Amino acid sequence: MAVYLHALQTALPETAYPQSMIRDLIRAQPELDRLAQRLTTSIFNASGIDQRYSVVKDFLGTDDEGPGLFYDHTTGQMRTPSTGVRNDFYTVEATRLFVQAARQALAATPGLSAADVTHVVTVSCTGFFAPGPDYAIVRALGLAPHVQRFHVGFMGCYAAFPALKMARAFCEADPEAVVLVVCAELCTIHMHSARDPDTLIANSVFADGAAAALVTARPPAPGTPVLRMDHFETTLTPVGVGEADMAWTIGDQGYDMVLSTYVPAIIESHIQDALAPLLAHDPALAGGPYSAVDRWAIHPGGRSILDKVQTTLELSDLQLRPSREVLRQYGNMSSVTVLFILADLLASASDQERIGALAFGPGLTVESGLLTKLSGLD
Repeated sequence: MAVYLHALQTALPETAYPQSMIRDLIRAQPELDRLAQRLTTSIFNASGIDQRYSVVKDFLGTDDEGPGLFYDHTTGQMRTPSTGVRNDFYTVEATRLFVQAARQALAATPGLSAADVTHVVTVSCTGFFAPGPDYAIVRALGLAPHVQRFHVGFMGCYAAFPALKMARAFCEADPEAVVLVVCAELCTIHMHSARDPDTLIANSVFADGAAAALVTARPPAPGTPVLRMDHFETTLTPVGVGEADMAWTIGDQGYDMVLSTYVPAIIESHIQDALAPLLAHDPALAGGPYSAVDRWAIHPGGRSILDKVQTTLELSDLQLRPSREVLRQYGNMSSVTVLFILADLLASASDQERIGALAFGPGLTVESGLLTKLSGLD
């Protein structure tokens, strides 16, 4: 049974910060010694990012505005709100983005309305509240009170894949099901000043955003472009490899990211083994060059990760263009990011082109998917 990904829509906070502005702000923090300042400049300048969006507006403004929640213009220093305060902020701002993205996805799908939605799956690893975003979406969009609701929480950058697999399973069990999948991440509310390399790297790449899509086995309206979800796979790197190099933990002053400089090398060493089960589903792709997959949506955990994947899989610049462009324009929005890339490919890929999708996260976990762009079924 074919299951289709419809109308991928994206949503962003109002505030965009040039990467150079955040670099200079981080460099000026008193916790950073001279070595950390030089490392900050190097990390930010090599990030491949031009700007990032954030729900935090404190970094804008003038000196006479005084202390904000996250930044004090009087002193020029970042503040350290508690995890509870940050989560309260998340509850308000994440709800807004969840609802916005969901509303846009529903409005952009011909032939489907709020009355058709049978399931809602939300995804986030940057905050929690209950009743949660799934509830907020049902109420805000006027969905039926008996809609089935699920939340994929705290899985990290690859979490869009479990959500899409869950949605596909619902549709395979019930061909009339219509699943609204919504991811929203507010990574920047966990920024804080520290001189350790993990924190400096996290401060240089993470950003905020949301994305949503409808998943259903119902045939799309004539002429409507969709992504057919063909196959998914998941794999872990061997025991002892990667667990300590990528992690996401809850601290007293926000969430703490562990993102070691070894991650790109770990991905380089294991990416081919991780892709083998996925490509084995298609005899035309199994054992062949990875470039036989027309386009790639690779989660840009950082520029060096994209570099390693491109070199190892021998992919062209064109095949990596959407992944690099999303990184450049938006940064790493955790689980949301791969949906931004797929939205680009839904619009730009040609009919019948195959799309390989990859994301990486704590574990070290590699999630992969194989999709097909269809320009419209007659």
